Amino acid sequence: MSETTPADLPVRETVLLAAFEGWNDAGSAATQALEHLHEVWDAEQVDELDPEEYHDFQVNRPVVGPGPDGRREITWPTTAVAVATAPVSGRRVVLVHGIEPSMRWRRYCTELLEIAAGLGVDTVVTVGALLADVPHTRPIPVNTTSEDADVRDAFGLEPNTYEGPTGIVGVLQHEAAARGMRAMSLWAAVPHYVAHPPSPKATLAILHRIEQLLGEPVPLGELPDDSAAWQHGVDELAAEDAEIGEYVHQLEEAKDTADLPEASGEAIAQEFERYLRRRDKGTGG
Repeated sequence: MSETTPADLPVRETVLLAAFEGWNDAGSAATQALEHLHEVWDAEQVDELDPEEYHDFQVNRPVVGPGPDGRREITWPTTAVAVATAPVSGRRVVLVHGIEPSMRWRRYCTELLEIAAGLGVDTVVTVGALLADVPHTRPIPVNTTSEDADVRDAFGLEPNTYEGPTGIVGVLQHEAAARGMRAMSLWAAVPHYVAHPPSPKATLAILHRIEQLLGEPVPLGELPDDSAAWQHGVDELAAEDAEIGEYVHQLEEAKDTADLPEASGEAIAQEFERYLRRRDKGTGG
């Protein structure tokens, strides 16, 4: 079933976007989307969580290497909090990028959400990516859900009906809602037969959905070209391997039979709206 495209969040609201490396980040699509936003919006780091409290360093090991001054230094697996101002709308956006913690998830979420509250965050959007039976040749599905009925009604979202093991993305969304914040979760489906990062087509799909949600055009840089090159590379893989090629064909037939929402008139109108936003940004509108 297709979802209704969420309405833009009010510009006055401060929005937190959070993505975490690990189980919630197939193809590194979610964290790379936040890294892209950090770069194009010139975000400034304002806080970080002490990794000693939350990480098993035998699972997520620190990394040693040369620092900016040439001296060797150790980089610890922490969670960074950065703040950016969206250039067109002037909206304040908080970007949270970390590695899924190994322990003390409730304390971790409490500390993170207290930082968010101190930064005036009204809405928490967790961003993830999962491996799925989807063809690489079709638009990457991105699903936005919420546990809160009021949020679903306001933004035309689907209910979260998943049951089973969850990651830090699911826990953080739940805890944010329990604090009275608007909370929603955005997930991209990455073709499981090309699971290795990077997955630029999925990253691009996530950024398009964030554009819709924030009402803010995102400069995409080389991502469209990277996405096209990635798809071409997988096309070649499928052409060289008859078994993979047949499997992709089956996935395409199943997807097309389901009547892709991405091919609907509504989706075409959304794409045109994104184009107009980018054009207006270029003219200072």
